[in-house]
Amino acid sequence: MNTELLDLENASTLSEVFKQLGDPNRLRLFLFLCHHEACVKDLSLAMDMTSPALSHHLRLLKSAKLIESHRKGKEMYYHATNSDVAQSLHHMIEHIEKITCPN
Repeated sequence: MNTELLDLENASTLSEVFKQLGDPNRLRLFLFLCHHEACVKDLSLAMDMTSPALSHHLRLLKSAKLIESHRKGKEMYYHATNSDVAQSLHHMIEHIEKITCPN
């Protein structure tokens, strides 16, 4: 038996994380939230998206445990989680961006 073969349960978990980042808007949103904390109103302006569309993307990133939120007054603020997965993906994305999108 090949011990290097990823088991199906772990492969499904990883696939879900990569699926969430496979959407260009979610990828941009995740990378932005790795560097900033922002509320939906500010994110909507920065991303040039409607609040409902943005909320949909935030919900998916949150369900993948890549971002988290907390309330300040009436507003919910979002930022990337401090997890090993989110931090590793953040660094990987920035590294790949430098290779594929040179200035």
